Amino acid sequence: MSGHQTSKGGVIRFLIDNSLLLVIGAVAALIWANLANRSGSSSYQDFIHYDVRNLWGGGEHHPPSPVSIGDHTAVPGGGESAPADQAAAGTNVPHEDEPHEDKPGENVPGENVPGEGEPDEEGHGEGHDEGGHHWYSLGFLINDVLMALFFAIAAKEVWESLLPGGALSNPRKAATPLLATFGGIAGPALFYLAGAYMTGTQAELGQGWAVPCATDIAFSYLVARLIFGAGHPAIAFLLLLAIADDAAGLMILAIFYPSAPIEPIWLLLTATAMGLAWLLRRLKVHSHWFYILGPGVLSWFSFYLAHIHPALGLVPIIPLLPAATSDLGIFAKAELQRNDTLNEFEHFWKTPVECILGLFGLANAGVVLSSVGTGTWLVLAGLLLGKPVGITAMTLLAEKGFRLQKPAGMDYRHVVTLGMVAGIGFTVALFVSVAAFKIPGATQDSVKMGALLSFGAAPLAILIAKLLSVRADSDDEDDDEQTESGVAA
Repeated sequence: MSGHQTSKGGVIRFLIDNSLLLVIGAVAALIWANLANRSGSSSYQDFIHYDVRNLWGGGEHHPPSPVSIGDHTAVPGGGESAPADQAAAGTNVPHEDEPHEDKPGENVPGENVPGEGEPDEEGHGEGHDEGGHHWYSLGFLINDVLMALFFAIAAKEVWESLLPGGALSNPRKAATPLLATFGGIAGPALFYLAGAYMTGTQAELGQGWAVPCATDIAFSYLVARLIFGAGHPAIAFLLLLAIADDAAGLMILAIFYPSAPIEPIWLLLTATAMGLAWLLRRLKVHSHWFYILGPGVLSWFSFYLAHIHPALGLVPIIPLLPAATSDLGIFAKAELQRNDTLNEFEHFWKTPVECILGLFGLANAGVVLSSVGTGTWLVLAGLLLGKPVGITAMTLLAEKGFRLQKPAGMDYRHVVTLGMVAGIGFTVALFVSVAAFKIPGATQDSVKMGALLSFGAAPLAILIAKLLSVRADSDDEDDDEQTESGVAA
Protein backbone atom coordinates (compact mmCIF):
# COMPACT_ATOMS: atom_id res chain seq x y z
CA MET A 1 0.00 0.00 0.00
CA SER A 2 1.28 3.40 -0.83
CA GLY A 3 2.72 5.24 2.10
CA HIS A 4 0.72 7.38 4.47
CA GLN A 5 1.33 10.89 3.32
CA THR A 6 1.72 13.97 5.37
CA SER A 7 -1.29 16.07 6.16
CA LYS A 8 -0.12 19.01 4.01
CA GLY A 9 -3.41 18.85 2.15
CA GLY A 10 -5.32 20.01 5.20
CA VAL A 11 -8.02 18.37 7.29
CA ILE A 12 -9.59 16.33 4.48
CA ARG A 13 -6.22 14.88 3.49
CA PHE A 14 -5.52 14.03 7.13
CA LEU A 15 -8.86 12.24 7.46
CA ILE A 16 -8.27 10.25 4.29
CA ASP A 17 -4.65 9.33 4.99
CA ASN A 18 -5.51 8.07 8.48
CA SER A 19 -8.65 6.12 7.46
CA LEU A 20 -10.79 8.32 9.69
CA LEU A 21 -13.66 8.59 7.21
CA LEU A 22 -14.61 5.06 8.23
CA VAL A 23 -14.77 6.12 11.88
CA ILE A 24 -16.82 9.18 11.00
CA GLY A 25 -19.25 7.07 8.98
CA ALA A 26 -19.59 4.53 11.79
CA VAL A 27 -20.18 7.20 14.44
CA ALA A 28 -22.73 8.94 12.23
CA ALA A 29 -24.54 5.62 11.69
CA LEU A 30 -24.65 4.94 15.44
CA ILE A 31 -26.06 8.38 16.18
CA TRP A 32 -28.57 8.20 13.32
CA ALA A 33 -29.81 4.70 14.15
CA ASN A 34 -30.23 5.46 17.84
CA LEU A 35 -32.02 8.76 17.26
CA ALA A 36 -34.30 7.05 14.73
CA ASN A 37 -34.98 4.22 17.16
CA ARG A 38 -35.87 6.66 19.93
CA SER A 39 -38.28 8.61 17.73
CA GLY A 40 -39.81 5.54 16.09
CA SER A 41 -38.53 6.64 12.68
CA SER A 42 -37.50 4.25 9.91
CA SER A 43 -35.19 6.81 8.26
CA TYR A 44 -32.04 4.74 8.75
CA GLN A 45 -33.63 1.63 7.27
CA ASP A 46 -34.99 3.71 4.41
CA PHE A 47 -31.46 4.90 3.73
CA ILE A 48 -30.16 1.32 3.51
CA HIS A 49 -33.01 0.30 1.19
CA TYR A 50 -32.89 3.47 -0.90
CA ASP A 51 -33.38 2.76 -4.60
CA VAL A 52 -30.66 4.78 -6.30
CA ARG A 53 -32.75 4.92 -9.49
CA ASN A 54 -34.82 7.54 -7.71
CA LEU A 55 -31.90 9.90 -8.28
CA TRP A 56 -32.85 10.06 -11.95
CA GLY A 57 -36.56 9.40 -11.47
CA GLY A 58 -36.52 5.77 -12.50
CA GLY A 59 -36.89 3.94 -9.20
CA GLU A 60 -39.78 2.65 -7.15
CA HIS A 61 -41.08 5.16 -4.62
CA HIS A 62 -41.78 3.28 -1.42
CA PRO A 63 -43.62 4.78 1.52
CA PRO A 64 -41.38 5.67 4.46
CA SER A 65 -43.36 3.50 6.83
CA PRO A 66 -41.54 0.87 8.92
CA VAL A 67 -40.10 -1.88 6.77
CA SER A 68 -41.19 -5.43 7.40
CA ILE A 69 -38.77 -8.06 8.64
CA GLY A 70 -39.24 -9.79 5.33
CA ASP A 71 -37.69 -6.78 3.62
CA HIS A 72 -34.77 -6.75 6.00
CA THR A 73 -33.83 -10.34 5.34
CA ALA A 74 -32.82 -9.38 1.87
CA VAL A 75 -30.42 -6.60 2.71
CA PRO A 76 -27.30 -7.47 0.73
CA GLY A 77 -24.32 -7.87 2.95
CA GLY A 78 -25.06 -4.66 4.84
CA GLY A 79 -27.49 -4.62 7.70
CA GLU A 80 -29.01 -1.98 9.85
CA SER A 81 -30.59 -1.43 13.19
CA ALA A 82 -32.43 -4.51 14.32
CA PRO A 83 -36.17 -4.70 13.74
CA ALA A 84 -36.34 -6.57 17.01
CA ASP A 85 -34.90 -3.56 18.74
CA GLN A 86 -37.54 -1.37 17.14
CA ALA A 87 -40.23 -3.69 18.36
CA ALA A 88 -38.78 -3.56 21.84
CA ALA A 89 -38.89 0.21 21.68
CA GLY A 90 -42.51 0.20 20.64
CA THR A 91 -41.99 0.82 16.94
CA ASN A 92 -44.73 -0.60 14.78
CA VAL A 93 -42.90 -3.38 12.95
CA PRO A 94 -45.04 -5.99 11.21
CA HIS A 95 -44.60 -9.59 12.26
CA GLU A 96 -42.48 -11.86 10.12
CA ASP A 97 -45.39 -14.13 9.33
CA GLU A 98 -47.55 -11.31 7.96
CA PRO A 99 -47.96 -11.42 4.19
CA HIS A 100 -45.52 -9.28 2.29
CA GLU A 101 -46.72 -7.89 -0.98
CA ASP A 102 -44.32 -8.10 -3.91
CA LYS A 103 -43.25 -4.75 -5.25
CA PRO A 104 -43.22 -4.33 -8.98
CA GLY A 105 -40.07 -3.34 -10.76
CA GLU A 106 -37.70 -4.79 -8.19
CA ASN A 107 -36.55 -7.78 -10.19
CA VAL A 108 -33.88 -7.32 -12.77
CA PRO A 109 -34.67 -9.04 -16.06
CA GLY A 110 -32.38 -11.89 -16.92
CA GLU A 111 -31.30 -12.34 -13.33
CA ASN A 112 -32.70 -15.84 -12.93
CA VAL A 113 -30.15 -18.13 -11.40
CA PRO A 114 -30.40 -21.66 -10.06
CA GLY A 115 -32.75 -21.86 -7.15
CA GLU A 116 -34.75 -18.76 -7.98
CA GLY A 117 -37.89 -18.39 -5.97
CA GLU A 118 -36.28 -19.49 -2.74
CA PRO A 119 -35.34 -16.66 -0.40
CA ASP A 120 -31.65 -15.92 -0.36
CA GLU A 121 -30.61 -14.57 3.00
CA GLU A 122 -28.09 -12.18 1.54
CA GLY A 123 -30.24 -11.17 -1.34
CA HIS A 124 -27.96 -12.28 -4.14
CA GLY A 125 -30.59 -12.72 -6.75
CA GLU A 126 -32.82 -15.51 -5.54
CA GLY A 127 -34.71 -13.69 -2.83
CA HIS A 128 -36.01 -10.83 -4.88
CA ASP A 129 -39.59 -11.92 -4.95
CA GLU A 130 -39.60 -12.72 -1.26
CA GLY A 131 -37.61 -9.90 0.22
CA GLY A 132 -37.89 -6.98 -2.19
CA HIS A 133 -34.14 -6.68 -2.71
CA HIS A 134 -32.94 -5.49 -6.08
CA TRP A 135 -29.66 -4.53 -7.62
CA TYR A 136 -30.28 -0.84 -7.10
CA SER A 137 -30.54 -0.74 -3.31
CA LEU A 138 -27.88 1.40 -1.69
CA GLY A 139 -26.87 -1.36 0.72
CA PHE A 140 -26.15 -3.77 -2.13
CA LEU A 141 -24.15 -1.22 -4.09
CA ILE A 142 -21.98 -0.35 -1.09
CA ASN A 143 -21.37 -3.80 0.39
CA ASP A 144 -21.25 -6.01 -2.68
CA VAL A 145 -20.08 -3.69 -5.46
CA LEU A 146 -18.00 -0.82 -4.05
CA MET A 147 -16.36 -2.88 -1.31
CA ALA A 148 -14.89 -5.06 -4.07
CA LEU A 149 -12.39 -2.24 -4.59
CA PHE A 150 -11.39 -2.35 -0.90
CA PHE A 151 -10.73 -6.08 -1.03
CA ALA A 152 -8.88 -5.65 -4.33
CA ILE A 153 -6.43 -3.27 -2.64
CA ALA A 154 -6.08 -5.72 0.26
CA ALA A 155 -5.34 -8.48 -2.28
CA LYS A 156 -2.76 -6.20 -3.90
CA GLU A 157 -0.87 -5.99 -0.60
CA VAL A 158 -0.97 -9.77 -0.14
CA TRP A 159 0.24 -10.35 -3.71
CA GLU A 160 3.09 -7.84 -3.47
CA SER A 161 4.22 -9.37 -0.19
CA LEU A 162 4.95 -12.59 -2.11
CA LEU A 163 7.25 -10.79 -4.59
CA PRO A 164 11.03 -10.72 -4.08
CA GLY A 165 11.76 -8.51 -1.11
CA GLY A 166 8.20 -8.88 0.15
CA ALA A 167 7.30 -9.76 3.70
CA LEU A 168 6.14 -13.27 2.76
CA SER A 169 8.73 -13.97 0.05
CA ASN A 170 11.15 -15.72 2.40
CA PRO A 171 9.21 -18.37 4.36
CA ARG A 172 12.05 -18.84 6.84
CA LYS A 173 12.18 -15.17 7.81
CA ALA A 174 8.40 -14.93 7.82
CA ALA A 175 7.88 -18.16 9.76
CA THR A 176 7.53 -16.64 13.24
CA PRO A 177 5.05 -13.92 12.24
CA LEU A 178 3.13 -16.47 10.14
CA LEU A 179 2.82 -18.79 13.13
CA ALA A 180 1.77 -15.78 15.19
CA THR A 181 -0.87 -15.09 12.54
CA PHE A 182 -2.19 -18.61 12.95
CA GLY A 183 -2.43 -17.96 16.69
CA GLY A 184 -4.16 -14.66 15.97
CA ILE A 185 -6.84 -16.56 14.04
CA ALA A 186 -7.14 -19.76 16.04
CA GLY A 187 -7.06 -18.02 19.44
CA PRO A 188 -10.03 -15.68 18.80
CA ALA A 189 -12.03 -18.46 17.12
CA LEU A 190 -11.48 -20.82 20.07
CA PHE A 191 -12.34 -18.17 22.66
CA TYR A 192 -15.48 -17.27 20.71
CA LEU A 193 -16.63 -20.87 20.28
CA ALA A 194 -15.81 -21.75 23.90
CA GLY A 195 -17.84 -18.77 25.06
CA ALA A 196 -20.75 -19.74 22.82
CA TYR A 197 -20.66 -23.27 24.22
CA MET A 198 -20.53 -22.09 27.84
CA THR A 199 -23.42 -19.69 27.30
CA GLY A 200 -25.47 -22.26 25.40
CA THR A 201 -25.67 -20.02 22.31
CA GLN A 202 -23.63 -22.12 19.88
CA ALA A 203 -26.68 -22.80 17.71
CA GLU A 204 -27.54 -19.11 17.47
CA LEU A 205 -24.07 -17.53 17.45
CA GLY A 206 -21.65 -20.31 16.55
CA GLN A 207 -21.45 -19.34 12.90
CA GLY A 208 -19.85 -16.03 13.86
CA TRP A 209 -16.56 -17.64 14.93
CA ALA A 210 -14.62 -15.81 12.20
CA VAL A 211 -15.73 -12.31 13.25
CA PRO A 212 -12.98 -11.85 15.89
CA CYS A 213 -10.30 -13.33 13.63
CA ALA A 214 -9.87 -10.05 11.74
CA THR A 215 -7.22 -7.38 12.28
CA ASP A 216 -7.81 -3.89 10.96
CA ILE A 217 -4.46 -3.16 9.35
CA ALA A 218 -4.82 0.63 9.07
CA PHE A 219 -5.91 1.34 12.63
CA SER A 220 -3.62 -1.25 14.22
CA TYR A 221 -0.70 0.32 12.33
CA LEU A 222 -1.55 3.79 13.64
CA VAL A 223 -1.84 2.56 17.23
CA ALA A 224 1.37 0.53 16.98
CA ARG A 225 3.29 3.58 15.74
CA LEU A 226 2.01 5.51 18.75
CA ILE A 227 3.12 2.78 21.17
CA PHE A 228 6.37 1.53 19.66
CA GLY A 229 7.51 4.45 17.55
CA ALA A 230 8.00 4.31 13.80
CA GLY A 231 11.41 2.60 13.89
CA HIS A 232 10.65 -0.38 16.13
CA PRO A 233 10.80 -3.92 14.66
CA ALA A 234 7.43 -4.66 16.27
CA ILE A 235 5.86 -2.49 13.54
CA ALA A 236 7.23 -4.70 10.75
CA PHE A 237 6.15 -7.79 12.71
CA LEU A 238 2.62 -6.42 13.07
CA LEU A 239 2.35 -5.45 9.40
CA LEU A 240 3.52 -8.86 8.24
CA LEU A 241 1.03 -10.48 10.61
CA ALA A 242 -1.74 -8.22 9.31
CA ILE A 243 -0.93 -9.01 5.67
CA ALA A 244 -1.14 -12.74 6.36
CA ASP A 245 -4.33 -12.13 8.34
CA ASP A 246 -5.81 -10.35 5.30
CA ALA A 247 -4.99 -13.34 3.10
CA ALA A 248 -6.58 -15.73 5.58
CA GLY A 249 -9.60 -13.48 5.93
CA LEU A 250 -10.21 -13.48 2.18
CA MET A 251 -10.14 -17.28 2.15
CA ILE A 252 -12.43 -17.55 5.17
CA LEU A 253 -14.98 -15.23 3.57
CA ALA A 254 -14.95 -17.16 0.31
CA ILE A 255 -15.08 -20.66 1.82
CA PHE A 256 -17.16 -20.35 4.98
CA TYR A 257 -19.58 -17.55 4.14
CA PRO A 258 -21.08 -18.06 0.68
CA SER A 259 -24.40 -16.35 0.11
CA ALA A 260 -25.97 -19.72 -0.79
CA PRO A 261 -24.69 -23.20 -1.70
CA ILE A 262 -21.76 -22.60 -4.04
CA GLU A 263 -22.39 -23.21 -7.75
CA PRO A 264 -18.91 -24.32 -8.95
CA ILE A 265 -19.89 -24.22 -12.62
CA TRP A 266 -19.75 -20.43 -12.54
CA LEU A 267 -16.09 -20.56 -11.52
CA LEU A 268 -15.41 -21.39 -15.18
CA LEU A 269 -16.41 -17.79 -15.81
CA THR A 270 -13.81 -16.75 -13.22
CA ALA A 271 -11.19 -18.76 -15.10
CA THR A 272 -12.28 -17.06 -18.34
CA ALA A 273 -11.88 -13.64 -16.72
CA MET A 274 -8.40 -14.56 -15.49
CA GLY A 275 -7.48 -15.81 -18.97
CA LEU A 276 -8.64 -12.53 -20.47
CA ALA A 277 -6.57 -10.57 -17.94
CA TRP A 278 -3.54 -12.73 -18.77
CA LEU A 279 -4.07 -11.99 -22.47
CA LEU A 280 -4.23 -8.25 -21.81
CA ARG A 281 -0.98 -8.53 -19.90
CA ARG A 282 0.66 -10.45 -22.73
CA LEU A 283 -0.47 -7.71 -25.09
CA LYS A 284 1.25 -5.20 -22.78
CA VAL A 285 -1.95 -3.31 -22.03
CA HIS A 286 -0.99 -0.83 -19.32
CA SER A 287 -4.14 0.99 -18.15
CA HIS A 288 -5.78 -0.67 -15.16
CA TRP A 289 -9.18 0.34 -16.52
CA PHE A 290 -9.05 -2.37 -19.20
CA TYR A 291 -8.39 -5.00 -16.52
CA ILE A 292 -11.08 -3.78 -14.09
CA LEU A 293 -13.88 -3.01 -16.57
CA GLY A 294 -13.25 -6.16 -18.61
CA PRO A 295 -11.94 -9.18 -16.69
CA GLY A 296 -12.75 -7.52 -13.34
CA VAL A 297 -16.46 -7.09 -14.05
CA LEU A 298 -16.62 -10.61 -15.51
CA SER A 299 -14.96 -12.06 -12.40
CA TRP A 300 -17.33 -10.11 -10.13
CA PHE A 301 -20.35 -11.56 -11.92
CA SER A 302 -18.87 -15.06 -11.70
CA PHE A 303 -18.58 -14.74 -7.92
CA TYR A 304 -22.11 -13.35 -7.70
CA LEU A 305 -23.53 -16.23 -9.71
CA ALA A 306 -21.41 -18.83 -7.88
CA HIS A 307 -22.74 -17.46 -4.55
CA ILE A 308 -19.25 -16.52 -3.36
CA HIS A 309 -19.37 -13.09 -1.78
CA PRO A 310 -19.09 -10.73 -4.78
CA ALA A 311 -17.08 -8.20 -2.77
CA LEU A 312 -14.20 -10.63 -3.37
CA GLY A 313 -14.85 -10.64 -7.10
CA LEU A 314 -11.81 -8.59 -8.15
CA VAL A 315 -9.33 -10.63 -6.11
CA PRO A 316 -8.53 -13.24 -8.84
CA ILE A 317 -7.65 -10.46 -11.30
CA ILE A 318 -5.20 -8.55 -9.10
CA PRO A 319 -2.20 -10.94 -9.50
CA LEU A 320 -2.56 -10.65 -13.29
CA LEU A 321 -2.12 -6.88 -13.45
CA PRO A 322 1.36 -5.91 -14.69
CA ALA A 323 3.41 -5.16 -11.58
CA ALA A 324 6.89 -4.34 -10.37
CA THR A 325 9.18 -7.30 -9.83
CA SER A 326 9.85 -6.52 -6.17
CA ASP A 327 8.06 -5.20 -3.10
CA LEU A 328 9.22 -2.14 -1.21
CA GLY A 329 7.14 -2.92 1.87
CA ILE A 330 3.65 -2.00 3.02
CA PHE A 331 3.05 1.76 3.44
CA ALA A 332 6.39 2.42 1.67
CA LYS A 333 6.41 5.99 0.37
CA ALA A 334 8.67 4.98 -2.51
CA GLU A 335 5.74 3.09 -4.06
CA LEU A 336 4.22 6.47 -4.90
CA GLN A 337 6.94 6.81 -7.54
CA ARG A 338 6.11 3.53 -9.25
CA ASN A 339 3.93 3.62 -12.34
CA ASP A 340 3.30 -0.06 -13.06
CA THR A 341 -0.33 -1.03 -13.62
CA LEU A 342 -0.86 -2.54 -10.16
CA ASN A 343 0.48 0.51 -8.35
CA GLU A 344 -1.40 2.88 -10.63
CA PHE A 345 -4.56 0.99 -9.73
CA GLU A 346 -3.92 1.65 -6.04
CA HIS A 347 -2.83 5.25 -6.56
CA PHE A 348 -6.06 6.00 -8.41
CA TRP A 349 -8.42 4.18 -6.05
CA LYS A 350 -6.82 4.85 -2.65
CA THR A 351 -8.79 8.03 -1.94
CA PRO A 352 -12.11 6.76 -3.43
CA VAL A 353 -11.77 3.57 -1.36
CA GLU A 354 -11.37 5.63 1.82
CA CYS A 355 -14.63 7.39 0.90
CA ILE A 356 -16.22 4.01 0.20
CA LEU A 357 -15.16 2.86 3.67
CA GLY A 358 -16.91 5.91 5.08
CA LEU A 359 -20.10 4.83 3.28
CA PHE A 360 -19.53 1.27 4.49
CA GLY A 361 -19.40 2.46 8.08
CA LEU A 362 -22.51 4.57 7.56
CA ALA A 363 -24.42 1.66 6.00
CA ASN A 364 -23.39 -1.04 8.47
CA ALA A 365 -22.59 0.45 11.86
CA GLY A 366 -26.10 1.69 12.64
CA VAL A 367 -26.92 -0.47 15.62
CA VAL A 368 -28.94 0.52 18.66
CA LEU A 369 -26.77 0.77 21.76
CA SER A 370 -29.16 -1.52 23.60
CA SER A 371 -28.07 -4.24 21.14
CA VAL A 372 -25.17 -5.19 23.42
CA GLY A 373 -25.66 -8.87 24.16
CA THR A 374 -23.99 -12.26 24.24
CA GLY A 375 -22.69 -11.86 20.70
CA THR A 376 -20.96 -8.62 21.70
CA TRP A 377 -19.10 -10.25 24.57
CA LEU A 378 -18.12 -13.28 22.49
CA VAL A 379 -16.57 -11.08 19.80
CA LEU A 380 -14.77 -8.95 22.39
CA ALA A 381 -13.51 -12.07 24.18
CA GLY A 382 -12.10 -13.32 20.91
CA LEU A 383 -10.44 -10.02 20.00
CA LEU A 384 -9.29 -8.74 23.40
CA LEU A 385 -8.34 -12.11 24.93
CA GLY A 386 -7.99 -14.60 22.11
CA LYS A 387 -5.82 -12.36 19.90
CA PRO A 388 -3.05 -11.57 22.40
CA VAL A 389 -3.14 -15.06 23.91
CA GLY A 390 -3.02 -16.77 20.50
CA ILE A 391 -0.29 -14.52 19.09
CA THR A 392 1.85 -14.79 22.22
CA ALA A 393 1.41 -18.56 22.52
CA MET A 394 2.31 -19.26 18.89
CA THR A 395 5.30 -16.91 19.03
CA LEU A 396 6.50 -18.81 22.10
CA LEU A 397 5.98 -22.12 20.28
CA ALA A 398 7.88 -20.84 17.26
CA GLU A 399 10.84 -19.83 19.41
CA LYS A 400 10.96 -22.67 21.94
CA GLY A 401 9.44 -25.51 19.91
CA PHE A 402 10.66 -24.83 16.36
CA ARG A 403 13.85 -22.91 17.25
CA LEU A 404 12.78 -19.92 15.19
CA GLN A 405 13.71 -16.39 16.12
CA LYS A 406 11.84 -13.24 16.95
CA PRO A 407 13.01 -10.07 15.22
CA ALA A 408 16.00 -8.48 16.92
CA GLY A 409 14.91 -5.86 19.43
CA MET A 410 11.65 -7.61 20.34
CA ASP A 411 10.91 -9.44 23.57
CA TYR A 412 7.66 -10.82 24.96
CA ARG A 413 6.63 -7.45 26.38
CA HIS A 414 6.40 -6.27 22.80
CA VAL A 415 4.68 -9.47 21.63
CA VAL A 416 1.94 -9.22 24.28
CA THR A 417 1.39 -5.52 23.55
CA LEU A 418 1.37 -6.16 19.81
CA GLY A 419 -1.15 -8.96 20.32
CA MET A 420 -3.54 -6.49 21.95
CA VAL A 421 -3.01 -3.96 19.16
CA ALA A 422 -3.99 -6.69 16.67
CA GLY A 423 -7.28 -7.00 18.57
CA ILE A 424 -8.62 -3.96 16.68
CA GLY A 425 -10.93 -5.81 14.29
CA PHE A 426 -13.30 -3.07 13.15
CA THR A 427 -13.51 -2.93 9.32
CA VAL A 428 -13.18 -6.59 8.35
CA ALA A 429 -14.82 -7.76 11.59
CA LEU A 430 -17.84 -5.59 10.77
CA PHE A 431 -17.92 -6.98 7.24
CA VAL A 432 -17.72 -10.59 8.47
CA SER A 433 -20.48 -9.86 11.01
CA VAL A 434 -22.84 -9.11 8.16
CA ALA A 435 -21.61 -12.05 6.08
CA ALA A 436 -22.03 -14.50 8.99
CA PHE A 437 -25.45 -13.25 10.15
CA LYS A 438 -27.22 -12.29 6.97
CA ILE A 439 -30.61 -11.62 8.53
CA PRO A 440 -30.60 -8.25 10.29
CA GLY A 441 -31.89 -8.38 13.83
CA ALA A 442 -30.82 -8.51 17.44
CA THR A 443 -28.26 -11.28 16.85
CA GLN A 444 -26.51 -9.51 13.99
CA ASP A 445 -26.54 -6.21 15.83
CA SER A 446 -25.04 -7.68 18.99
CA VAL A 447 -22.15 -9.13 16.98
CA LYS A 448 -21.69 -5.85 15.08
CA MET A 449 -21.47 -4.04 18.40
CA GLY A 450 -18.56 -6.30 19.35
CA ALA A 451 -16.76 -5.37 16.13
CA LEU A 452 -17.32 -1.66 16.80
CA LEU A 453 -16.22 -1.89 20.43
CA SER A 454 -12.98 -3.63 19.38
CA PHE A 455 -11.54 -0.12 19.28
CA GLY A 456 -11.21 -0.69 23.00
CA ALA A 457 -8.09 -2.70 22.16
CA ALA A 458 -6.27 0.58 21.49
CA PRO A 459 -6.43 2.07 25.03
CA LEU A 460 -5.87 -1.41 26.48
CA ALA A 461 -2.73 -1.82 24.38
CA ILE A 462 -1.47 1.59 25.52
CA LEU A 463 -2.15 0.61 29.16
CA ILE A 464 -0.37 -2.74 28.74
CA ALA A 465 2.60 -0.97 27.15
CA LYS A 466 2.87 1.35 30.15
CA LEU A 467 2.56 -1.51 32.63
CA LEU A 468 5.26 -3.47 30.80
CA SER A 469 7.49 -0.40 30.40
CA VAL A 470 7.36 -0.47 26.61
CA ARG A 471 8.59 2.87 25.33
CA ALA A 472 8.33 4.38 21.89
CA ASP A 473 11.44 4.77 19.78
CA SER A 474 12.21 8.19 18.33
CA ASP A 475 9.71 9.01 15.61
CA ASP A 476 11.86 10.94 13.19
CA GLU A 477 11.54 10.88 9.43
CA ASP A 478 14.45 8.48 8.91
CA ASP A 479 12.91 5.94 11.28
CA ASP A 480 9.62 6.40 9.47
CA GLU A 481 11.19 5.54 6.12
CA GLN A 482 13.03 2.58 7.65
CA THR A 483 9.93 1.08 9.22
CA GLU A 484 7.66 1.49 6.25
CA SER A 485 10.03 -0.62 4.20
CA GLY A 486 11.26 -2.69 7.13
CA VAL A 487 8.56 -5.30 6.66
CA ALA A 488 10.36 -6.22 3.43
CA ALA A 489 13.72 -6.60 5.14
